[in-house]
Amino acid sequence: MHIEFGSRSDRGKVRDSNEDTCIINIRHKTFLVADGMGGHVAGEIASQIAASTIEEYLAEENLDSSPDEWLNLAVQQANTRVYETQMQKPEYRGMGSTLTILTFSDNRFHIAQVGDSRAYLLRQNTLKQLTRDHSVVWPLYENGILTKEDISRHPQKNLITRSIGTYPQVEVDLQSDAASEGDIFLLCSDGLTDVLTDRDISHTLSSRDKNPQELAEMLTDAANEAGGPDNITVIVVRLSLG
Repeated sequence: MHIEFGSRSDRGKVRDSNEDTCIINIRHKTFLVADGMGGHVAGEIASQIAASTIEEYLAEENLDSSPDEWLNLAVQQANTRVYETQMQKPEYRGMGSTLTILTFSDNRFHIAQVGDSRAYLLRQNTLKQLTRDHSVVWPLYENGILTKEDISRHPQKNLITRSIGTYPQVEVDLQSDAASEGDIFLLCSDGLTDVLTDRDISHTLSSRDKNPQELAEMLTDAANEAGGPDNITVIVVRLSLG
């Protein structure tokens, strides 16, 4: 399996700081986006703690169990660390983070999801959102009441129902499937998807003459051109299985 990748994390046009964190660990074929909440200081710290905990877990190479098992253990560890930090420091009370992780093993991809950052897959020019948003408004989309475009404009779109560090334990969505030649994966914070539609994203990712870094830059630039109201973090991963 050969992996090409590109990434960019941008403050956007409105926010004073960047509360997003992204990590690429090519040794373990693992990619991560975290979007912090709780004010620009606390949110930034929450996403950094969550991401660094996953990196430390990878560095220890305790990956003998199945990907689903170690992903769940690593995310639980990140949750505990953020939760304990906010409980010990009153100025950080209420902080939390989303966490979306993509990893690969044996020509399969594996995803762990908490919050409303997203993972997408472009396969044979068809874009599919792989993750569910853990948000108040997402069930309205799943039940056909709202479109994704409606969600991006909804006044409660930022109210998430599951996050890293809010409670002592967290439920993690886990999934895995076979990878295919030419698959393109996108991990992103909601600073991208609040302003770009799935059609916009698909159109950009379908630019086969661009490398993943160029695609990440194009998506981020497009989000900023659409107003950049939030931090924007993008990781693009392209696979070759030969």
